[in-house]
Amino acid sequence: QVQLVESGGGLVQVGGSLRVSCAASGRTFSRSLMGWFRQAPGKEREFVAAISSSGATYYADSVKGRFTISRDYAKIMVYLQMISLKPEDTAVYYCAADTRTAVVGAGPSAIRRYDYWGQGTQVTVSS
Repeated sequence: QVQLVESGGGLVQVGGSLRVSCAASGRTFSRSLMGWFRQAPGKEREFVAAISSSGATYYADSVKGRFTISRDYAKIMVYLQMISLKPEDTAVYYCAADTRTAVVGAGPSAIRRYDYWGQGTQVTVSS
């Protein structure tokens, strides 16, 4: 069983920075693919970034160069550092984990790749 708890969301002005965090529990963290997704009001949940157990990173085109995903194995944390924030970054940000050892047949950006999700943290970028 894995629990994911996001924190660090809030209100920030356009062009500002924010770091959201995900605290994970469970012994599978070190070998899990971890991802960040977001969902804006009235829109589908979308991929933001992911980081593999070996540290390989993946980003949505819309956030490349502005967002950085990282993980701390000792603290069992995943972070999403966001800079140059835009109003369209406003959304609830969700942390997700793929703990399965079997091949799911989906890439790191696919929602169905992940079997555990956090409750989300709100990020609002005001103009």
